[in-house]
Amino acid sequence: MAPTSSSLLGRQVVRRLPGRASRSIQSLAATAGSSGSQHVCRRQNRSALTVPSPASFKATESRVVDVSFKGICPGAKLCSSVSSGSCPRHMAKFSTAQMEQKLPIPDPIVQPIIHDLYEEQTATWQYIVADPTTLAAVIIDSVLDYNALTRTISTQSADKILSLIEEKGYKVDSILETHIHADHITAARYLQSSLYRKQGYLPLITVGKRIVHVQHLFRRKYGLSEDETEGVFNKFLDDDETFRIGALEAQAIHLPGHTPDHMGFKIGGKLSTPPHVESSADKLADAAEDLYTSGRKLLDFPEDVRLWTGHDYPSGSRGVPVPFLSVGEHKAHNKHLMDGNTKDEFVALRHDRDSKLAEPRLLHQSLQMNIRAGRLPRPSPLGDRMLHTPLNVGVLDI
Repeated sequence: MAPTSSSLLGRQVVRRLPGRASRSIQSLAATAGSSGSQHVCRRQNRSALTVPSPASFKATESRVVDVSFKGICPGAKLCSSVSSGSCPRHMAKFSTAQMEQKLPIPDPIVQPIIHDLYEEQTATWQYIVADPTTLAAVIIDSVLDYNALTRTISTQSADKILSLIEEKGYKVDSILETHIHADHITAARYLQSSLYRKQGYLPLITVGKRIVHVQHLFRRKYGLSEDETEGVFNKFLDDDETFRIGALEAQAIHLPGHTPDHMGFKIGGKLSTPPHVESSADKLADAAEDLYTSGRKLLDFPEDVRLWTGHDYPSGSRGVPVPFLSVGEHKAHNKHLMDGNTKDEFVALRHDRDSKLAEPRLLHQSLQMNIRAGRLPRPSPLGDRMLHTPLNVGVLDI
């Protein structure tokens, strides 16, 4: 796509605001409990800026999952969780501190190039955002393909991203995740290892700081040990934290409601700092109220700002998905958040809509992979990689 005017990669689904993932993830979180979150946060933050050794990207076991590889990285593997260490000596020149020293002065005139790639099976928009002056780039919310019938992982969607990056000559510094997705599996780990071999340095898998609480909840839900998720994310963003994409300045914006850890990214143009909004999404009502507040926060931006969505489920009257609408278009046409709608009306509409939706098709596979940043589970004693699926047994006890 052509460079945009002031662009807001909100990834908060304002136009359609699907509730399947948010409703299911909240109910699952409620069953897991939240004790020990502070301890988890302290421990995870100690490894927030560590970088895995290049050797750790090689298979550490004799048996690895076969993945169908296409495109520019035929030798890539999706390794299971490995311990993170400090930045290797021969990679010191690529540390984040060194990168920041070499960045050009931010230019408010420069606007990002945004490439949008739609993954049809999960209705997910994936993005590459690049600085046209330096060709520095980030990837936002990538998809690792998964066939639930054959239980097969493949990388066609991620390989399209890699091919476009190679074609344009981009250098990827960060792989951004807006939240722990409950409807598709992230390709963050696969892309990181593939780009390391191409670029010679690691793009950092980057998320909002609240991710550690979500990891804690779902480790308990699925019976995972803490070291399965320790160190899988390389950088944590604070609310309103600014970061760089070449000469572009970007800002992380906390947008709870869809999930409590949800982050959006404002990239390009003048930055405005929204107020902090803390999530209390332990109950569906709280989640809907948070979602309303986050949506209104986005609609406070100027009317020509574009809101780039995370998912799009085209209706019968609109046969093709679209990656963005402007703030003005949302105010005029978004039945959930158009001007004149009150919070009470929004919450009632959400509750009615969400009560009729089934849980996401890949809910359990997605959550277990995504709290690992897309790494494979460790092999069983017989060498298989396993994901857990809860049973609905009702009162049956046999």
